[in-house]
Amino acid sequence: MKGIRAFLDGIEPHFNSGGKWERYAPLYEMVDTIFYVPGTATAIAPHIRDAVDIKRSMFTVLIALLPALFFGIYNVGYQADPEAGFLQHMLSGGRAVVPMILVSYTVGGLWEVLFAVIRRHEINEGFLVTGLLFPMILPPDMPLWMVAAGISFGIVIGKEVTGGTGFNIFNPALVARAFVFFAYPAEMTGDPVWSLAGEMTAATPLAVAASVQNGDAGLLVSQAGYSFGEMFLGLVPGSVGGTSKLAVILGAVILVGSRIANWRIIAGGLIGLFGAALLANMLAPASGNTMLSLSPLSHLLAGGFAFGLVFMATDPVSAAQTDRGRWIYGVLIGVLCVMIRVLNQAFAEGIMLAILLGNAFAPMIDYFVLRRHIARRRMAYEKQ
Repeated sequence: MKGIRAFLDGIEPHFNSGGKWERYAPLYEMVDTIFYVPGTATAIAPHIRDAVDIKRSMFTVLIALLPALFFGIYNVGYQADPEAGFLQHMLSGGRAVVPMILVSYTVGGLWEVLFAVIRRHEINEGFLVTGLLFPMILPPDMPLWMVAAGISFGIVIGKEVTGGTGFNIFNPALVARAFVFFAYPAEMTGDPVWSLAGEMTAATPLAVAASVQNGDAGLLVSQAGYSFGEMFLGLVPGSVGGTSKLAVILGAVILVGSRIANWRIIAGGLIGLFGAALLANMLAPASGNTMLSLSPLSHLLAGGFAFGLVFMATDPVSAAQTDRGRWIYGVLIGVLCVMIRVLNQAFAEGIMLAILLGNAFAPMIDYFVLRRHIARRRMAYEKQ
């Protein structure tokens, strides 16, 4: 490591102000801070100095994503050929997923570098997470050129045009997925997209529940061969990283334990989901809508709600910032997810649109929470 430090110190003057490579200073800063903690320190109180910066926080999120990623690779191979062995599952899954990740990081990284060089600011660390999240919320059979188009839209339109990391209103990975979802619906919906096994189709549990009217959705899911245990472990068709609830729980423990994700958003989302699902169950006898009968536990286990809630709804930039606002924000996402699933079977998953709508309402939620706090303090002051 001393050799790397000496090499970086030796070329640093060329990237400083007045150096021949000054324009490419963001590239030097990116490489330097990957290996070492930034050498800058605050000089004026009340700042706290430590070795944790945004890049280290993003690496923690990447570590939290690894259980879902590795299981997702395995599950992609498993869905293609359940009879094959573990190694074959990992190999076939890796051949599908790894190229998507490489394309996402390469194309998105080029956009990040381009904007950093033009604006002459540091390369945004948030892309470390966005570049991995995006392929993990896609079907495993996604054409690579669509991955490139989606991540380009997510980075440029979803983040850079608003000022980059810290200024984006919506989660960039979800903006990218929304783009490919509406621009290329044939590659994002339907049973064939969830399997690599050629002409074989693989309906997701939520697609099964939404496919038949005048029936019990939970019964339909169980008849299709999807038990609660399989849905919890993740051995069902779905997006690359969103099927295993066990892997999501492991990631949630890391994020909440490191205080990168706020537990109030996760708790609020679960409350909203269960409350809205129970209300839907009460209305089920008066309607022929199959999805109304889907139990709260089925809503939680059958789709990508848990993955979206833990890894994207908790995005500290696009989520609510106040504690009370986080509760409201989480509950809103849970309720909206169930509403979308129940009222429009064309969007059987629901969590993508629910989080994007939650992102849109987050600033207004914080505004009214702060106004309420100010009014309460004013009343307390006037009583003194």
